Amino acid sequence: MSEDVIYQVQEAIANSRKWAETGWPVTFGPRNVEVSSLKQAQSLPKTFVFRQEAANYWMQAKLTGNDAADSGQKALDALKNGNLSVAEDALYFCQFIEKPFAENAKTWLPLYEAFKGMRAGL
Repeated sequence: MSEDVIYQVQEAIANSRKWAETGWPVTFGPRNVEVSSLKQAQSLPKTFVFRQEAANYWMQAKLTGNDAADSGQKALDALKNGNLSVAEDALYFCQFIEKPFAENAKTWLPLYEAFKGMRAGL
């Protein structure tokens, strides 16, 4: 298996585990207050009505990112052992887990599609 694919999976694992830290623009409330990370959500004033909603969103991003990264680790182990079918299944699960955040996270779906394309070309 290409070292490039292994590197891409390693990068995706690292990125996925940091979704709540690195974040992306998300707005909350009728005034569309942008809260772009878990740290930012937790530092909002307690009087901010949508503080809990923002913190919950980013906590879900953190948990989801970690779950996807765990599956990504299974894909990585399978790639290192030359088991492409197991790797593809694990990458499929990564992109499935990512779905609620895929529009912003853009981590696993592009990697899964590229991997499928690479396998189809073998």
